[in-house]
Amino acid sequence: MTRTVFCRKYQQELEGLERPPYPGALGQNIFDNVSKRAWQEWTDHQTMLINEKHLSLMDPESRKYLQQEMEKFLSGDDYDQADGYVPPEK
Repeated sequence: MTRTVFCRKYQQELEGLERPPYPGALGQNIFDNVSKRAWQEWTDHQTMLINEKHLSLMDPESRKYLQQEMEKFLSGDDYDQADGYVPPEK
C-alpha cells in the first residue's frame, strides 16, 4: 500500500516518500509533510541551482543557501531561479 501525506507544497494528499531524505528532525519533517512529487521536483531544481550557480557542497554558505531555498520551494514561497537557465528540450 502506498503511503500518502498532506503535501505542504501542493496542499493535497499525495504519495509520500519511502524514507526520510535526511537524518534527524529535518528529514522527519520532510518525510511527514512533503510528497514524493514535490521532493523529486526539489532535487531537480537543486541540481540546476548547483550547476548553474557553480555551488560547492563543501562550502557551508552554499549548503546554507540550498537549505533556505529548499524551505522556500517546499513551502510554496518564491524561490531563487538560475538567471538565463534554459531547460533542455525533451
